[in-house]
Amino acid sequence: MSKNLGELAGRKGLTQNLFEELGIAARQTGSPSVEKMEKLADEFVMGKANVYGAASFYDFLKPENKGKKVYVCNGSSCMTAGTQDVLKEKLLKHFKQDEIGEMCCLGRCHENSSFHIAGKNYSGHAVDGIDAIKKSNSVVADKYNIASFGTAVLTSPFPGIKEYYSILADALKKPADDLLNELKISGLRGRGGAGFPIAIKLEGCKKEISKQKFIVCNADEGDPGAYSDRYLLEQQPHSVLLGMMIAGYITGADTGVVYIRGEYPEAISITQEAIKELHQQKLLGENILNSGFNFNFKVISAQGAYICGEETALLSSIEGQRPEVRVRPPYPVQQGLFNKPTVVNNVETLACIPYIIKNGGAKFASVGLGKSTGTKLISLDGYFNKPGIYEVDMGTSLSVVINDLGGGFRSKIKAMHIGGPLGGLVPVEKINDLTVDFESFSKNGFLLGHASVVCIPEDFPIIKYLEHLFAFTAHESCGKCFPCRLGSTRGAEMLKKAQESNYRIDKTLFDDLIETLEIGSLCALGGGLPLPVKNALQYFDDELSVYFKT
Repeated sequence: MSKNLGELAGRKGLTQNLFEELGIAARQTGSPSVEKMEKLADEFVMGKANVYGAASFYDFLKPENKGKKVYVCNGSSCMTAGTQDVLKEKLLKHFKQDEIGEMCCLGRCHENSSFHIAGKNYSGHAVDGIDAIKKSNSVVADKYNIASFGTAVLTSPFPGIKEYYSILADALKKPADDLLNELKISGLRGRGGAGFPIAIKLEGCKKEISKQKFIVCNADEGDPGAYSDRYLLEQQPHSVLLGMMIAGYITGADTGVVYIRGEYPEAISITQEAIKELHQQKLLGENILNSGFNFNFKVISAQGAYICGEETALLSSIEGQRPEVRVRPPYPVQQGLFNKPTVVNNVETLACIPYIIKNGGAKFASVGLGKSTGTKLISLDGYFNKPGIYEVDMGTSLSVVINDLGGGFRSKIKAMHIGGPLGGLVPVEKINDLTVDFESFSKNGFLLGHASVVCIPEDFPIIKYLEHLFAFTAHESCGKCFPCRLGSTRGAEMLKKAQESNYRIDKTLFDDLIETLEIGSLCALGGGLPLPVKNALQYFDDELSVYFKT
């Protein structure tokens, strides 16, 4: 059924998009009306149930979203920082209770106290100037540390369009196979968590025969604690756009889709402005630089769904379908957006491509450690003395990141959740054992993932944090597979009950639950949740044992 719906959605392509139309319909009230959804169903030849099922999935389109005027961040970093209760109290002086909603996560993890109002994000002490914000809808720019330790692949100053896009001019003079070979030599692996080599995806898409192919940038950075993608889109957008264009040239794709999470409004506007600049410089459209290469961009604003970070759910979302994970094969490089060959990669991965094409794959491969080549962006939250975005060579000691770049912790910390909600829960005593690369984290039973760091202070109960992870998964599950949909809900219920009553969790039952999640889930949302849970049970047994039957 989803394949047929993909074909129907593809009739109008990206020029008039059902997903975007639903977002437009929700602008005035916060949720599209039933009448508007029925009209869109007829216009796009979709079933009414399909359109309602899609719209009712997204946080920003649900009927519960009606009447909301301000949204408080409920991400992991803001939660462990303990700033949001005070923030809500201050907002209640200006808004009614039912006018305050929640968003996750706003990417303001470096200073917390994050909230969203009138299409813009704020954090830190901004709430104290809420009257001025309401009157002028002014932007209060956030500031955080940005530095590199080793090779500056993604943190170098932007030299200007003319100089930077000379990389494209040179690339278009070379055969696509030569550029693909440089990416193979580079060993560039996906920076979104899976670590899959990008050259394999590009080659797979290149081999497919189709009049239409797509390059999709997965900018739905939903991992609480991670804001490296936001940094790139807001401060280095051309590295991402140029990376997509080169990927398009290699594969034979002529369209790039930048799917940016709605929680990053500034990233959306800045990326759109960067694309406008390229049009003005005649670097987009037909026959770019008289090379015969055609390419255009489409920016799509997401509507609040963590599962859209999974590539197949993201593609279904663009098509206006409910964003459920697809069974593979076929893989997106074979049948992706509108059933056409599609390469989906995250922001940081695509942003590395221009450096490789300019300097050669061997140069990139010489940076890093083993199969973890190149550099990695790391997001440090507000518990560090110097929070911010740091670019380090793969293989850099985690101790250097924590103590030298981040300046150490400003208060006592017992653990760090590294790599997003599905990443490893790392006790502080393991800091000296880890280096920033895929292999080191995997060998020690963790996951590098997005390399975001959310700190858990000594006085924050681990069981409360685990309940948060299960509840997060339950809320964000696409619902397609039973293990994720039901298992996450049951896990959250057990952990909550154990904290609020004399109930003690049966260890065998709990182990069975996380094993079922791990091996039975269709994607990494349910399948990845057991990792931090297992880490917690291993390293914080003394703290957790009182909640389990002996």
